[in-house]
Amino acid sequence: MKILYLETSSKNCSVAISDNEKLLCLCEEVSENYKQSESLHTYVEWALEGAGIPLKDIEAVSLGKGPGSYTGLRIGAASAKGFCYGLRVPLIAVNSLESMIEPFLGDNYDFIIPLIDARRMEVYTAVYDGKTGEELSKTEAKILDETSFEEFKDKKILFIGDGAKKAKEILNLPDAVFKEDVYPSAQYLIRKTLEKIQNKEFEDMAYFEPFYLKDFHGVKKKKSEE
Repeated sequence: MKILYLETSSKNCSVAISDNEKLLCLCEEVSENYKQSESLHTYVEWALEGAGIPLKDIEAVSLGKGPGSYTGLRIGAASAKGFCYGLRVPLIAVNSLESMIEPFLGDNYDFIIPLIDARRMEVYTAVYDGKTGEELSKTEAKILDETSFEEFKDKKILFIGDGAKKAKEILNLPDAVFKEDVYPSAQYLIRKTLEKIQNKEFEDMAYFEPFYLKDFHGVKKKKSEE
């Protein structure tokens, strides 16, 4: 089964294609300027070319549904729905935090905790078992302070994501490991996507919304003085 994967929830605009569990091609770039709107469809074209298959051969689309960048998630969701409607294939959605932990499972950590920067001292986070990847606490928007995660102070913890930098500065967890340059990536959606396909956990495209986690707050422009 040939599957197209889109992950646009962060600064990493990421597209992958797999044939079942085999990764055929990955196109991605981390940009401070969030390039999803200008790069996503180009990356899809490149990924198809690299995989050596035409778009019409895609049998499902998988989306990293967030949490993360509001604008990035909207772009990814609109594109995923467009491909699904056009190709008449199902949509699968995976929590973006789960794709972040995937490459670190089994690396001898008791817990893996993704931290996505959500302005000021707030992060999007959840706690996962370091061996199995089981979700131990639900995804939430959490305001960090010096007591955050102190219940894990005697455990081996890996904090990952662009929110790890501010966590490292404030948390009193001397044995924890912090990796700041970790972003959700389309290639790590594969395992969870295949599980969901096996269980027939498809999204209803008419009602699907990304996992924004909290409402978008835009910045109002000041009226120009007359």
